[in-house]
Amino acid sequence: MAASLGEDRPAAWVNALALLLWLLAGVVVFLPFAFNTSPWDAVTLRVPGDQGNWWHALVGAPFFLAFPMIWLRLRALFSKQLSTSTGRRFIWSAAGLSICGTISVLVPFLLHLAGTSEWQRLSILGLGFGIVIASGMLLFFRRRVLSATGACLLGLNAAYLANAALCLVVYSAATGNVWSRSAWLVTMVIVWPMVLELVWLFTQGSKTRMSQNISGHPASLSLPSETLGNRLEQGTR
Repeated sequence: MAASLGEDRPAAWVNALALLLWLLAGVVVFLPFAFNTSPWDAVTLRVPGDQGNWWHALVGAPFFLAFPMIWLRLRALFSKQLSTSTGRRFIWSAAGLSICGTISVLVPFLLHLAGTSEWQRLSILGLGFGIVIASGMLLFFRRRVLSATGACLLGLNAAYLANAALCLVVYSAATGNVWSRSAWLVTMVIVWPMVLELVWLFTQGSKTRMSQNISGHPASLSLPSETLGNRLEQGTR
Protein backbone atom coordinates (compact mmCIF):
# COMPACT_ATOMS: atom_id res chain seq x y z
CA MET A 1 0.00 0.00 0.00
CA ALA A 2 2.87 2.38 0.79
CA ALA A 3 4.40 1.66 -2.59
CA SER A 4 1.10 2.37 -4.30
CA LEU A 5 1.08 5.77 -2.68
CA GLY A 6 4.55 6.49 -4.05
CA GLU A 7 6.01 6.80 -0.55
CA ASP A 8 9.33 5.39 0.56
CA ARG A 9 9.52 3.97 4.08
CA PRO A 10 12.50 5.26 6.10
CA ALA A 11 14.85 2.76 7.69
CA ALA A 12 13.52 1.10 10.85
CA TRP A 13 16.24 2.58 13.04
CA VAL A 14 15.40 6.09 11.78
CA ASN A 15 11.75 5.61 12.69
CA ALA A 16 12.69 4.12 16.06
CA LEU A 17 14.89 7.10 16.96
CA ALA A 18 12.24 9.55 15.75
CA LEU A 19 9.60 7.71 17.79
CA LEU A 20 11.77 7.94 20.92
CA LEU A 21 12.29 11.65 20.30
CA TRP A 22 8.57 12.35 19.97
CA LEU A 23 7.70 10.16 22.95
CA LEU A 24 9.85 12.54 24.97
CA ALA A 25 7.93 15.42 23.39
CA GLY A 26 4.72 13.73 24.49
CA VAL A 27 6.02 13.54 28.08
CA VAL A 28 6.81 17.27 27.95
CA VAL A 29 3.06 17.99 27.74
CA PHE A 30 2.66 16.91 31.37
CA LEU A 31 5.95 18.18 32.82
CA PRO A 32 6.32 21.69 34.32
CA PHE A 33 7.75 24.02 31.69
CA ALA A 34 8.15 27.08 33.93
CA PHE A 35 6.87 28.14 37.35
CA ASN A 36 5.58 24.57 37.96
CA THR A 37 3.18 24.95 35.04
CA SER A 38 2.97 22.33 32.29
CA PRO A 39 1.51 22.75 28.79
CA TRP A 40 -1.48 20.74 30.04
CA ASP A 41 -1.91 23.23 32.91
CA ALA A 42 -1.67 26.12 30.44
CA VAL A 43 -4.38 24.66 28.19
CA THR A 44 -6.67 24.03 31.14
CA LEU A 45 -5.88 27.55 32.50
CA ARG A 46 -4.41 26.23 35.75
CA VAL A 47 -1.71 28.88 35.92
CA PRO A 48 -0.31 30.09 39.30
CA GLY A 49 -2.12 33.12 40.65
CA ASP A 50 -5.18 32.39 38.48
CA GLN A 51 -3.47 34.24 35.64
CA GLY A 52 -4.42 31.75 32.95
CA ASN A 53 -5.80 33.31 29.78
CA TRP A 54 -6.03 32.77 26.05
CA TRP A 55 -2.31 33.46 25.61
CA HIS A 56 -1.31 30.57 27.89
CA ALA A 57 -3.81 28.24 26.22
CA LEU A 58 -2.45 29.03 22.75
CA VAL A 59 1.12 28.55 23.94
CA GLY A 60 0.36 25.20 25.54
CA ALA A 61 -1.78 23.68 22.77
CA PRO A 62 0.94 23.15 20.11
CA PHE A 63 2.85 20.83 22.45
CA PHE A 64 0.04 18.31 21.87
CA LEU A 65 1.18 17.98 18.24
CA ALA A 66 3.59 15.38 19.62
CA PHE A 67 0.75 12.84 19.70
CA PRO A 68 -0.21 12.84 15.99
CA MET A 69 3.53 12.69 15.25
CA ILE A 70 3.81 9.63 17.51
CA TRP A 71 0.90 8.10 15.58
CA LEU A 72 2.74 8.63 12.28
CA ARG A 73 5.93 7.09 13.64
CA LEU A 74 4.11 4.06 15.01
CA ARG A 75 2.47 3.49 11.63
CA ALA A 76 5.86 3.75 9.94
CA LEU A 77 7.13 0.96 12.18
CA PHE A 78 4.15 -1.37 12.37
CA SER A 79 1.71 -0.61 9.54
CA LYS A 80 1.90 -1.25 5.81
CA GLN A 81 0.25 2.09 5.08
CA LEU A 82 2.20 5.11 6.33
CA SER A 83 -0.88 7.30 6.77
CA THR A 84 -4.55 7.56 5.86
CA SER A 85 -6.38 10.35 4.10
CA THR A 86 -8.51 11.01 7.20
CA GLY A 87 -5.43 11.10 9.39
CA ARG A 88 -3.67 13.51 7.04
CA ARG A 89 -6.65 15.85 7.02
CA PHE A 90 -6.68 15.85 10.81
CA ILE A 91 -2.92 16.49 10.94
CA TRP A 92 -3.09 19.43 8.55
CA SER A 93 -6.02 20.90 10.48
CA ALA A 94 -4.13 20.59 13.77
CA ALA A 95 -0.91 22.02 12.29
CA GLY A 96 -2.78 24.90 10.66
CA LEU A 97 -4.61 25.79 13.88
CA SER A 98 -1.34 25.58 15.79
CA ILE A 99 0.39 27.98 13.39
CA CYS A 100 -2.55 30.41 13.64
CA GLY A 101 -2.30 30.18 17.43
CA THR A 102 1.45 30.84 17.35
CA ILE A 103 0.94 33.90 15.16
CA SER A 104 -1.69 35.16 17.63
CA VAL A 105 0.75 34.63 20.49
CA LEU A 106 3.34 36.73 18.66
CA VAL A 107 1.02 39.74 18.31
CA PRO A 108 1.74 41.16 21.82
CA PHE A 109 5.47 41.02 21.07
CA LEU A 110 4.91 42.64 17.70
CA LEU A 111 2.99 45.52 19.34
CA HIS A 112 5.49 45.98 22.22
CA LEU A 113 2.89 44.80 24.75
CA ALA A 114 4.72 41.80 26.21
CA GLY A 115 7.09 43.66 28.51
CA THR A 116 10.20 41.80 27.37
CA SER A 117 13.59 43.23 26.56
CA GLU A 118 14.30 44.27 22.99
CA TRP A 119 16.65 41.36 22.26
CA GLN A 120 14.08 38.88 23.62
CA ARG A 121 11.37 40.51 21.52
CA LEU A 122 13.44 40.31 18.34
CA SER A 123 14.50 36.72 19.10
CA ILE A 124 10.91 35.64 19.67
CA LEU A 125 9.62 37.34 16.53
CA GLY A 126 12.52 36.10 14.42
CA LEU A 127 12.16 32.48 15.53
CA GLY A 128 8.37 32.39 15.50
CA PHE A 129 7.75 34.09 12.18
CA GLY A 130 11.01 32.82 10.68
CA ILE A 131 10.23 29.13 11.18
CA VAL A 132 6.64 29.52 9.96
CA ILE A 133 7.56 31.52 6.84
CA ALA A 134 10.63 29.45 5.91
CA SER A 135 8.80 26.14 6.36
CA GLY A 136 5.77 27.39 4.44
CA MET A 137 7.92 28.50 1.51
CA LEU A 138 9.86 25.23 1.44
CA LEU A 139 6.67 23.19 1.58
CA PHE A 140 5.21 25.22 -1.28
CA PHE A 141 8.24 24.99 -3.56
CA ARG A 142 8.79 21.29 -2.82
CA ARG A 143 5.15 20.21 -2.85
CA ARG A 144 5.75 18.04 -5.93
CA VAL A 145 8.81 16.42 -4.40
CA LEU A 146 7.40 15.41 -1.03
CA SER A 147 5.12 12.46 -0.45
CA ALA A 148 1.79 12.99 1.32
CA THR A 149 3.09 11.56 4.59
CA GLY A 150 6.41 13.39 4.29
CA ALA A 151 4.57 16.69 3.92
CA CYS A 152 2.57 15.89 7.07
CA LEU A 153 5.78 15.17 8.98
CA LEU A 154 7.22 18.49 7.84
CA GLY A 155 4.06 20.41 8.70
CA LEU A 156 3.89 18.97 12.20
CA ASN A 157 7.60 19.54 12.75
CA ALA A 158 7.42 23.17 11.66
CA ALA A 159 4.29 23.95 13.70
CA TYR A 160 5.78 22.34 16.81
CA LEU A 161 9.19 23.99 16.46
CA ALA A 162 7.76 27.48 15.90
CA ASN A 163 5.94 27.37 19.24
CA ALA A 164 8.66 25.48 21.11
CA ALA A 165 11.34 27.99 20.07
CA LEU A 166 9.12 30.85 21.21
CA CYS A 167 8.55 29.23 24.61
CA LEU A 168 12.22 28.45 25.09
CA VAL A 169 13.10 32.13 24.69
CA VAL A 170 10.16 33.50 26.72
CA TYR A 171 10.83 31.24 29.71
CA SER A 172 14.62 31.11 29.49
CA ALA A 173 14.97 33.28 32.60
CA ALA A 174 12.25 31.53 34.63
CA THR A 175 13.24 30.97 38.24
CA GLY A 176 12.76 27.80 40.27
CA ASN A 177 14.36 24.42 40.85
CA VAL A 178 15.18 21.91 38.13
CA TRP A 179 11.87 20.06 38.44
CA SER A 180 9.81 23.27 38.14
CA ARG A 181 11.26 23.79 34.65
CA SER A 182 12.08 20.21 33.67
CA ALA A 183 10.02 20.41 30.46
CA TRP A 184 12.04 23.46 29.39
CA LEU A 185 15.26 21.46 29.80
CA VAL A 186 13.91 18.44 27.92
CA THR A 187 12.59 20.65 25.12
CA MET A 188 15.94 22.39 24.81
CA VAL A 189 17.50 18.98 24.17
CA ILE A 190 14.94 17.56 21.73
CA VAL A 191 14.46 20.59 19.46
CA TRP A 192 17.89 20.16 17.89
CA PRO A 193 17.22 16.61 16.59
CA MET A 194 13.86 17.92 15.37
CA VAL A 195 15.61 20.60 13.33
CA LEU A 196 17.94 17.97 11.88
CA GLU A 197 14.94 15.78 11.10
CA LEU A 198 13.31 18.70 9.30
CA VAL A 199 16.39 19.18 7.12
CA TRP A 200 16.70 15.43 6.54
CA LEU A 201 13.08 15.13 5.42
CA PHE A 202 13.58 17.87 2.82
CA THR A 203 16.74 16.25 1.48
CA GLN A 204 15.11 12.81 1.40
CA GLY A 205 12.20 14.24 -0.55
CA SER A 206 14.58 15.55 -3.20
CA LYS A 207 16.44 12.23 -3.44
CA THR A 208 13.17 10.32 -3.73
CA ARG A 209 12.00 12.52 -6.57
CA MET A 210 15.30 12.17 -8.43
CA SER A 211 15.30 8.39 -8.05
CA GLN A 212 11.72 8.22 -9.32
CA ASN A 213 12.64 10.28 -12.39
CA ILE A 214 15.72 8.19 -13.13
CA SER A 215 13.94 4.88 -12.66
CA GLY A 216 10.98 6.04 -14.72
CA HIS A 217 13.04 7.16 -17.73
CA PRO A 218 14.14 3.75 -19.06
CA ALA A 219 10.64 2.40 -18.53
CA SER A 220 9.27 4.99 -20.93
CA LEU A 221 11.63 3.77 -23.63
CA SER A 222 10.84 0.07 -23.26
CA LEU A 223 8.30 -1.73 -25.42
CA PRO A 224 5.78 -4.26 -24.19
CA SER A 225 6.86 -7.83 -24.91
CA GLU A 226 3.79 -8.59 -27.05
CA THR A 227 4.39 -5.53 -29.28
CA LEU A 228 8.05 -6.43 -29.70
CA GLY A 229 7.16 -10.00 -30.57
CA ASN A 230 4.65 -8.88 -33.17
CA ARG A 231 7.21 -6.64 -34.86
CA LEU A 232 9.78 -9.45 -35.00
CA GLU A 233 7.19 -11.80 -36.47
CA GLN A 234 6.27 -9.25 -39.14
CA GLY A 235 9.94 -8.78 -40.00
CA THR A 236 10.49 -12.49 -40.56
CA ARG A 237 7.52 -12.62 -42.85
